Amino acid sequence: MGAERVESWYMGVDVGTGSCKCVLVDQGARLLGLGSHEYASQSSHGKWQEQDPESIFQAMIASVRAALEQAGELPGEAGGISIGSALHSLVALDENDRPLTGVITWADGRAVEQAQRIKSRPNSEALYRRTGCPVHGMYPLYKIIWLREQRPEVFAKAARFASVKEYILARLCGRQISDYNLAAGSGLLNATSLDWDDLALDLAGVKPAQLPELADPRQVLGKLKAEHADRMGLPAGTPLVLGASDAVNSSLGCGSVFPWRATCNIGTSGALRVLVEQPLLDEHAHSWCYPVDSGHWLVGGAINNGGITLSWLRKVINQATADSHIPYERFEQLAEGAEPGAGGLLFLPYLAGERSPNWNLDARGVFFGLSLEHDLRHLTRAVMEGVAFRMRSLNEMLLDLSGELREIRASGGFVESSLWVQILSSVLGRTIDLPAVEEPASLGTAFWAMMADGTLGGYADIDRLIGIRRRVSPVEVDLGTYDQLYVLYNQVYAALADSFTHIAAFQRGMEPDNRSLK
Repeated sequence: MGAERVESWYMGVDVGTGSCKCVLVDQGARLLGLGSHEYASQSSHGKWQEQDPESIFQAMIASVRAALEQAGELPGEAGGISIGSALHSLVALDENDRPLTGVITWADGRAVEQAQRIKSRPNSEALYRRTGCPVHGMYPLYKIIWLREQRPEVFAKAARFASVKEYILARLCGRQISDYNLAAGSGLLNATSLDWDDLALDLAGVKPAQLPELADPRQVLGKLKAEHADRMGLPAGTPLVLGASDAVNSSLGCGSVFPWRATCNIGTSGALRVLVEQPLLDEHAHSWCYPVDSGHWLVGGAINNGGITLSWLRKVINQATADSHIPYERFEQLAEGAEPGAGGLLFLPYLAGERSPNWNLDARGVFFGLSLEHDLRHLTRAVMEGVAFRMRSLNEMLLDLSGELREIRASGGFVESSLWVQILSSVLGRTIDLPAVEEPASLGTAFWAMMADGTLGGYADIDRLIGIRRRVSPVEVDLGTYDQLYVLYNQVYAALADSFTHIAAFQRGMEPDNRSLK
């Protein structure tokens, strides 16, 4: 008989756009400790969204230490730590790996014109077919082009381009390496060959040597550098596992490991996605398709405007109530006071432009149907319903692309609002399952360490670890209301398409030109 397996524990770190979160779990995925540390934008004037790389790295250290402190005495030994991050970030590094820019996030809109120019070229369709990425200024590919054109002195000094996760990994273990999924989110990876794409590289003006090596997310990178392990409170021999992006990790953490089970995530932004066993591309380039490993792809669509819409409304209202800021819970109560359909008030939630399905960074937010009968109750409910209508667009797109979707599991901050989940269920006309897990993106990150050492044999093994805490079904009497308003919602968007272009050009013309990179 072989030796009995030693009990192990695992850590998953999720580097988000506003905070870093870490979970510590045992071999049964039971939560032992949770840590979190926030950080702010370095600059966000106009369309720029950058963060300080050092602040993010230090937040990662702090979140791990906090999870360990909460856990207290741990069983067995460290099985491994894995790190995930948001897709589509970019930082330019010099020959000594010092940042030349801040971390340019997915929400940064500086590369609109570069993307529009390439979208008008005959080879734009081929670019989508090769990379699985619709032509859109969100992708780092176009931000690299922007740097080359607008900041040539920075581009000339850039020895390497990396995501925030790759920057962190290089500091932790000395390797410049990326998983296939995060690399795909740059717009520079060939989605079928799993290598850097020649056409994309040519457009960006970069060489493969300026990008990280590529590997499967189960790859063990080695051991943490002693100095960083000590600061985090981890054993020096803790294995570091490559892992994937927050998009894949969130799906794994929700147990969405079958092609017929989708994950609906609404946090700051939002997405609807499935894990499939072959690449799927939309004939109109409405969806994205990012490889995870050599036999799996993450397919779906994303929106720029999820919970950020309600945050915006709260901020606007609170500007007039400096002495007593209204909490989020009060906004949910206000929305509950309005009937489904918000009294015929529609909200087009394009405050930060649009991704799927139309990939229009010029789209802008609109309240349509305002009358003297409407008040803050209707405005708040219309915001929630407007985001749900966006998710319905993604649901229709994904159904056309992948076929039957038997289940939808929800994650993200919006699940804390029972009303918002109920609205989504009724707008989609679908039952929504809420997994019984905390921080699914961090938990999904930890699963890579568990797969790397054989604790989990593969994706299907994750299913048994994820239970459902609540199931939300549509309100039958609301279905007709939402069906009718959804048709009108799409008509309003189509009617405003040209106007979006003009108002966005006007707004860009008013932006200050006093920005500077690090």
